[in-house]
Amino acid sequence: MFIPPLLVVPFVLYNIAAFLFFGGSPLGWSNGLFTIPMVSGTPWAITAGDFLLVIGIVCLFIEVLKSTNSSRTSIIEHMLSMGLFVAFLIEFLLAGAAASSVFFLLMVMSLIDVVAGFTVSITSAGRDVTMS
Repeated sequence: MFIPPLLVVPFVLYNIAAFLFFGGSPLGWSNGLFTIPMVSGTPWAITAGDFLLVIGIVCLFIEVLKSTNSSRTSIIEHMLSMGLFVAFLIEFLLAGAAASSVFFLLMVMSLIDVVAGFTVSITSAGRDVTMS
């Protein structure tokens, strides 16, 4: 079954929040969402950027699991992942709203998805070949 790259979810969420809610400024990602009281007595503050990075890590985990499947659509999925990384890179270099560590880390996750996807696919394809 064909599933598009899931890292498009944090990419779209970042752009919606940055351009619609933060006015094109990357500074809005440090806004606190909520705090959790810890046993030590110090509150743990979760920011919007932290929350989006957690979403990105979960999507990256699922993408790595998807790359272990060797089907006919895996090459298309790898190409779409590469296209998404290129979109991340272009936006990071050209858009001021993407000049944040949150966007940079999402872009690195996209690069890891591309490299891991091709590496796992090539490794598993090499194991699928049998000589008689």
